[in-house]
Amino acid sequence: MKGLGNLGNIANLMKQAQGMQKKLTELKDELEKEQVSASSGGGMISVVMNGKQKIVSLKIDPTVVSPEDVGMLEDLILVAVNEAQDRVQELVKERMSSITGGLPIPGMDL
Repeated sequence: MKGLGNLGNIANLMKQAQGMQKKLTELKDELEKEQVSASSGGGMISVVMNGKQKIVSLKIDPTVVSPEDVGMLEDLILVAVNEAQDRVQELVKERMSSITGGLPIPGMDL
């Protein structure tokens, strides 16, 4: 009889895993609609990125565009993009925690 109890536990775990997988799929769809923004150079470079880490928009203040200092422009863009990615990762971590209760679950990555 003990074997049947274990089967019930396994079936319950499988059901819970399927429920989590469904929630993860829904979260992926939601994240695609979420947006975060970041800037650098005191707002001279602004980046908006969706929750799937795709850049939605990039704004560059014309005063920062100088043929003599392309390196600075490149650095400012990198800083803004990296900050936006960090914010998306925090957003994903926050949302994942609500689904998994804060436990890292292998195979449940977005």
